Amino acid sequence: MEIGGYTRLRRRLMLAMLAFSLVPLLALGLFFQKQFTGTYNEKLVSGLEAVTESKRRALDTFLEERVSQIKSLVYTHSFEELSNPARLGEIFSVIQANARSYVDIGIILSNGTHAAYVGPYNLEGANYMDEPWFQEVMLKGQYVSDVFLGFRKYPHFVIAVARREGARTWIVRATIDSAAINQLLRRSYSGNNSDAFLLNTEGLLQSDSRNNGEIMSHSAIPLPPRGKRGILIEPTHSADGRPMIAAMTWLERMPWLLVVMEDPREPLSPLERTNLLLVLFVMGGVAVICLGTFLTTRAIVGKLKDSDRKQAMLDAEFLQSSKMAALGKLAAGVAHEVNNPLMLIRENAGWIKDLLVEEDPAAMRNHKELVTAADKIEMHVDRAKGVTHRMLGLARRLEPLQDDVCVNLLTEQTIKFLETEALHRHITLVKELADDLPPITTDATQVQQVLLNILDNAIDAVGRDGTITIRTGAAPDRSEVFVSVSDTGEGIPPELLSRIFDPFYTTKKVGEGTGLGLAICHSILEKLGGRIHAASAPGQGATFTVTLPLAANPALAADGMLNLR
Repeated sequence: MEIGGYTRLRRRLMLAMLAFSLVPLLALGLFFQKQFTGTYNEKLVSGLEAVTESKRRALDTFLEERVSQIKSLVYTHSFEELSNPARLGEIFSVIQANARSYVDIGIILSNGTHAAYVGPYNLEGANYMDEPWFQEVMLKGQYVSDVFLGFRKYPHFVIAVARREGARTWIVRATIDSAAINQLLRRSYSGNNSDAFLLNTEGLLQSDSRNNGEIMSHSAIPLPPRGKRGILIEPTHSADGRPMIAAMTWLERMPWLLVVMEDPREPLSPLERTNLLLVLFVMGGVAVICLGTFLTTRAIVGKLKDSDRKQAMLDAEFLQSSKMAALGKLAAGVAHEVNNPLMLIRENAGWIKDLLVEEDPAAMRNHKELVTAADKIEMHVDRAKGVTHRMLGLARRLEPLQDDVCVNLLTEQTIKFLETEALHRHITLVKELADDLPPITTDATQVQQVLLNILDNAIDAVGRDGTITIRTGAAPDRSEVFVSVSDTGEGIPPELLSRIFDPFYTTKKVGEGTGLGLAICHSILEKLGGRIHAASAPGQGATFTVTLPLAANPALAADGMLNLR
C-alpha cells in the first residue's frame, strides 16, 4: 500500500471512530443541556408566579385593611366626635401608630368642605365638590382612587367612606402615601434588574418602577383584559431594551394591574455556569476522544504498515531469491560453455610455449614476441576463469551456509566486480584493509551481496571523478569485524538519513532505483547477527559501515537455515 493509501485509511478510521464516539457524547450533552434549560425555565416561571401571587395577596390585604380601618372609624364614631379636631387628632394618632402609611385624615361635609382636618397640609379651606373622587364616594358610598397629585402636588391616593345620618351626609377621607406601596413592591425584588409595579386601567404607573419610569408616567406594556383572572406570563422588554419576563395579574380590591418583571439571565446564571461546566466537560471528552482516536489509529496503521513492510521484504527477498536462482542457472551455463573453450585455449597456449622451448631463439626472428603472446594468452584465460569463478561464487547456492570467511579476501573479490565500472567513470577505489583480521563464521554469498549493493550505491552517489574508500578492521575486543565504504558524493540530508533503510524509499531518480537495496541489506545483516550504519553530512559524502560478529548467529545456527532470500 502506498503512503497516501495509509493516510486515507487512517483518516477513514479516525472519522469512523470519532463518529461512533462523539455522536453519543454530543447527543448526551445536548440532552442534559435541554433538560437543565427546561427545568430552570420551569423553576423561573413557577418562582415568578409564586412571587406575583404572594405580592397580589399582600397588596389586596393592605388595601382591604386600610378600607376596613376607615369604615370602622366611620361607623364607630359620631360626626360630632370626629368633627372635633382635637378628638380627630387623637384618633388619627392611634391609627397612624398602627399603620404608618396614612398621611392625613379629614371629615368632609356634603358641600365638599372640611369640617375637620388632621395632617401636614393646610387644607381646611379646600373644597372637593368638583373632584372626581368626591362624586364617586357620594354616589357609591365608598371609593379608593388612583394615584394623583391633587392639592398636595405629591403622588398619593385616597380612601373615602361616606356615612348618612338622617338628612346629614359626611365623608371620612384618608390619604395613603404611595411610598408605602413602593416599599411593599420592593420586597419582591430578587435581583439587580428585577422590577415590580402597579398600572391602572389606562396604563399609568401607580407606583415607582425600577426600569419602566416614575409613578404616574405611562407604560408601553400591553394590558391583559380586566376580567382575566390568574397570572399571565409574557416575555417583554424593559424601557432600556433588556429582555425580561413579566408576570401580570389584576388585584381584587382595585382595578390595578400588578406587574412583576424578572431578568431571566439573573436566576439562570447557575444554569449558565452549569452549561459552561457541561460544555467544558464535553470539550474535555471530545479532546480525550480525539487524542485517543489519534493514538489508536496511529498504532493500528503503524502495525499495518509494519506488517506490509515485512510482507514487502519477504516478497522482495523472494524475488531476489528467484533472481539468484536464475543467475545460478545462467552462471552454471556460462561457466560450462566458457570454461571448456578457455581450457582448450590454455592447453594450446601451453603447447605453443612447449614448442617454443624446443626451438632455437636465435633461429627464430619473433621467438620472444611469441613467448610473450603465449604468456598473455594464459594470463587472460586465468582472468576469464576468475570472472566465471566469481559468478559461480556469488550465485552458486540457493540455501545459505555457515563458512569460515576471510573478510579481506571477500572484500577484494567483491571490489573486482565493480573495478571496470569505476574505471569507466574515473572513480578511484582506495583499499585500506587491516592486517591479521580474524576469520568470521557467516554466509559469504549474502555478505558479498550486501557489499556489492553498498559499493554500487557509492559509485552512483559519486557519479564521476571521485574517490571511494573501502576499509576493514576489527573491534578492540576482536569480537566483531567491520567493512566501511566511504564516498565523495553529495551526501544524504539529515532528514532523510533515518529513512534510507525503509522499503521502497530511494533518493534516486524515478526509474533508477526500487528502494529495496538497502532494506534487503539491513534484513540480511539482521538475520546474520550483524548491523549496518550510515553516516553522512551534506556535501561531504556518506559512509556505510557493515559490522559482523566473529561467530554465527546462534538462533540461525540452531535453525540450520537462514531463509535469507
